[in-house]
Amino acid sequence: MPLTMPQVRPTHLDLASILAEPNPSVDLRLHAYEVSTSNFLRAVTNYANRAVAEITKHRNAQEADKKRLAEKTVAVKAETNQCKVKEIELLAVIEREREEVREAETSITALKRQLASIRETCQSVDAEIEQYRALTANLRREKDRERQTLEMHAAQTGPELNACETRLRCHIEGIEKDRLLIRFTHIDKIDIDREFSFVLDVASRSNQVITTTPPLPNLPILLNELNETKDIFQFIKLMRSAFVQLVE
Repeated sequence: MPLTMPQVRPTHLDLASILAEPNPSVDLRLHAYEVSTSNFLRAVTNYANRAVAEITKHRNAQEADKKRLAEKTVAVKAETNQCKVKEIELLAVIEREREEVREAETSITALKRQLASIRETCQSVDAEIEQYRALTANLRREKDRERQTLEMHAAQTGPELNACETRLRCHIEGIEKDRLLIRFTHIDKIDIDREFSFVLDVASRSNQVITTTPPLPNLPILLNELNETKDIFQFIKLMRSAFVQLVE
């Protein structure tokens, strides 16, 4: 509020009458002036104190506002930094997910190619299986025909074989595929039960003798004759004769 000086009522002085007095004097009313001045100074002091208090209040309020704004700014900056960090992390996650998606797409493409290749292989294998089935069926038919032929030959040669075994005192049996074991007795006059044997391999076109018991020195000559004549019964006769000559 504005500060105003106290109103002093002006005093009219009669200068002529004052000078006519034996001891002229003028009443300056100093007490009233001092009282008025003291009141004015007190009012000025109060005003100044109120102004200082008001300024201090506003300054404190401004300082508090500045502090709150500073704290809010710090908090906002911290939150902004956290958001930036989260944004960076989120971008990294998104990039990893994109990379995983690309890898997954690449894997899917590769798997699709593998699947197509496997399907082609399966089709090729199915075709081969069908070919093998057809080939197996043909082989079975051929085997059946061969078995029938062998059974027919066996039926025809059975009596001859029995006669040969009886006459030559031998026993003929199959021990392995395409191998015959021929055992002779009644060769050694001292021990007629002593066995003389050999194993004949007829798997190839060139017949071979795998073992002989006991060994025969002239076996290569007999074997060459067998491969020339292809007469197995005659070869069995010659082998018995060779064993007989070996004992004698």
